[in-house]
Amino acid sequence: VQLVESGGGLVQAGGSLRLSCAASGRTSSIYAMGWFRQAPGKERELVAAIRWNGGNTYYIDSVKDRFTISRDNAENTVYLQMNSLEPEDTAVYYCAAETSTPGAYDQWGQGTQVTVSS
Repeated sequence: VQLVESGGGLVQAGGSLRLSCAASGRTSSIYAMGWFRQAPGKERELVAAIRWNGGNTYYIDSVKDRFTISRDNAENTVYLQMNSLEPEDTAVYYCAAETSTPGAYDQWGQGTQVTVSS
């Protein structure tokens, strides 16, 4: 499975961005997909995740009610709609997929930079 992210950029605090992650290859092997982020000097964290079948979602507390993860199975694409962005959301955002073992993200995109100015 190959993953390609798009949609990052620079936005002012309070603004919105939508990230996209297009999956190709053996997409039938995907259990779930997630968006991670890593800010300078910080560990990578899982921001949101969605089951490929069923659509169950997960969010970390700091983005609940601001971010929405969704999927389009026909297009093999996952989205992360980010609203009310804060400077603390500044990070490189990575798309990842669980394909071999549920609970283990083993396929990764190249990352896209999101910068929120105050």
